Amino acid sequence: MGRAFEYRKARKMKRWANMAKTFTRIGREISIAVKEGGPEPDYNPRLRLAMQNAKAANMPKANVENAIKKAVSKDAEDYHELVYEGYAPHGIAILVETATNNPTRTVASVRHIFSKYGGNLSTSGSVDYMFSRKAIFKIGAAGQDLEDLELELIDYGLEELSREDDMLVLQCAFEDFGNLQKGLEERSLEVKESELVRLPGHTKELSDSEVEEVIRLIEKMEEDEDVVNVFHNMSMEE
Repeated sequence: MGRAFEYRKARKMKRWANMAKTFTRIGREISIAVKEGGPEPDYNPRLRLAMQNAKAANMPKANVENAIKKAVSKDAEDYHELVYEGYAPHGIAILVETATNNPTRTVASVRHIFSKYGGNLSTSGSVDYMFSRKAIFKIGAAGQDLEDLELELIDYGLEELSREDDMLVLQCAFEDFGNLQKGLEERSLEVKESELVRLPGHTKELSDSEVEEVIRLIEKMEEDEDVVNVFHNMSMEE
């Protein structure tokens, strides 16, 4: 099996391995969600999403509560959500989502990583059109009838339903993540994992050696404390 397959398997575990960094990033997610929609989870879908991520990462409940309190205080830091677009080696499109209290620092760091590892930071709109923004939810598959569940949730924005081992993966448009989240909650279906992603309209095949170069850039980008997610259109099939 090639390096791309091993990377695909290990990436998420490595990404969330550093718990201190993970909790910091989730704390920023919570802060942004509270600033955007208020501190009450019942009325703030994005905050519920951030809290689900906190639960999946085993973030203590006290940490979550403190993050919410901090976000509504007058001394709360003001985080900006900024997306940078560019290219990795071999023409691979890259989208970098960040949450930062210092945009000048962040853009300098992102530009440096692109340049150092054979890519380049591009202009706004040069890459974004290649991706569709989606929400992903994962629930337990036990006892679920896929056809019945699909029919029940289609009015809540469900676009795609598939099975992945012992989990069901539900996908909807970014704009519908609150609606689908509500549909799952009304049916008392516990969300095991949830995330907002950017899926490429098409992917590009590379050789193993070329994949190595792109992965090096992505991994260095993900190590930056202001980077939340990195998306690309490199094929990660076996």
